[in-house]
Amino acid sequence: MINQLFFSGRRKALFEQMADNSAAIIFAATEKVRSHDTEYHFRQNSYFYYLSGFTEADAVLLLVKKDGVTSTVLFNRDKDKLQEIWHGRRLGQVEAVKQLEVDQALSISQLSQQLPELVNGCQTFYSCHGESTDNDAQVAKLMRDLRAGARQNWRAPATHIDLRLILDEMRLFKQAQEVATMRRAGVISAGAHTRAMSFIKPGMFEYQIEAEILHEFTVNAARFAAYNTIVGGGDNACILHYTENESVLNDGDLVLIDAGCEYLGYAADITRTFPVNGKFSDEQRAIYQLVLDAQLAAIAMVKPSATIKDAQDAVIAIFTQGLLDLGILKGDFVQLVNDQAYKQFYMHGLGHWIGIDVHDVGDYKTADRGRILEPGMTLTIEPGLYIDRDADVDPKWHGIGVRIEDDLLVTVDGNEILSKDVVKTIDDIEALMAQA
Repeated sequence: MINQLFFSGRRKALFEQMADNSAAIIFAATEKVRSHDTEYHFRQNSYFYYLSGFTEADAVLLLVKKDGVTSTVLFNRDKDKLQEIWHGRRLGQVEAVKQLEVDQALSISQLSQQLPELVNGCQTFYSCHGESTDNDAQVAKLMRDLRAGARQNWRAPATHIDLRLILDEMRLFKQAQEVATMRRAGVISAGAHTRAMSFIKPGMFEYQIEAEILHEFTVNAARFAAYNTIVGGGDNACILHYTENESVLNDGDLVLIDAGCEYLGYAADITRTFPVNGKFSDEQRAIYQLVLDAQLAAIAMVKPSATIKDAQDAVIAIFTQGLLDLGILKGDFVQLVNDQAYKQFYMHGLGHWIGIDVHDVGDYKTADRGRILEPGMTLTIEPGLYIDRDADVDPKWHGIGVRIEDDLLVTVDGNEILSKDVVKTIDDIEALMAQA
């Protein structure tokens, strides 16, 4: 779905925003040791991937713009027969130029030597400040070398700008190929949630459900999850980032599953909550319907000219009134909203940007996420209510944790739900689980 035309287009868009006589450096990720001589699964740096599509470690991308002429230089690992026998194939420099459509590819071993010559004379330099101490050290060394190179007629850039100021805004607005990829990630992840609903039975363990979810990801070409899968049964659902997934799933409890795949570098993020035995109790039904009503109201508000804050305010009003009606909150509606009484049961935000990173980059503009939504933005909508076993309420509500989350694309006339293929109404959930 995403080809080199996309990546070269992203570089072109970046060049258009770079000052003339400037250079930008973007570092690939490095492999991380897991234990002794084994490594964690490698995942490319998101900014590097966004501009190159290259998935090998230990590489550097340099974009240079001088007198209006642009050039892209990739530093990457050499072809090495022995290393490739042990650790996998390398693209090398010749194929990098052909496949990645860069202007030049040089050995990563030449980085220290070639970098000052390529950057020399640029007035402005861009890099991602503070992303990595090693990368910052390389940039600092480059600046020292240029400042110390008067005899070679070297000049260091006078201005150093955080490249993320440009890239974060670019990544916030998804292109057609990105949307198609995220749409597919949503379909795969929805299938995994459907599989979990159909598979689950009382007495199973949370990790068994996680295994079914990961299996569904993998057989659909999404080999890895976009984040650690949450399978929280009963009171575990009230732990927002619960990932132990080690407890038994008891008859009569709800289970909250927060899971999304990573497909071709892009994340999905879906949450569904349903009864382990396939039937909601009266109390579970009441809380679940309240969360669903709030989520549907928030989704309806996602459109150009609206804000996440607008939708969050609507959810807070629905939750406060609903909890009052159920007797879980007591008092005056306006005063309860002003006192943020809902926060003991709803303590997180309504949603976040999503894309290459599951919590994707992009400026929300204000602390309460008051940025105006525009077409091309993608975000989650995920209200939840969590009443743990220590809550000072009628014990019949204890252990009920409900979150419902979907991924949305802001369109010209509203929104598209990218994760729509998994059921979420009470009747549909119970019907699906009854068929298992």
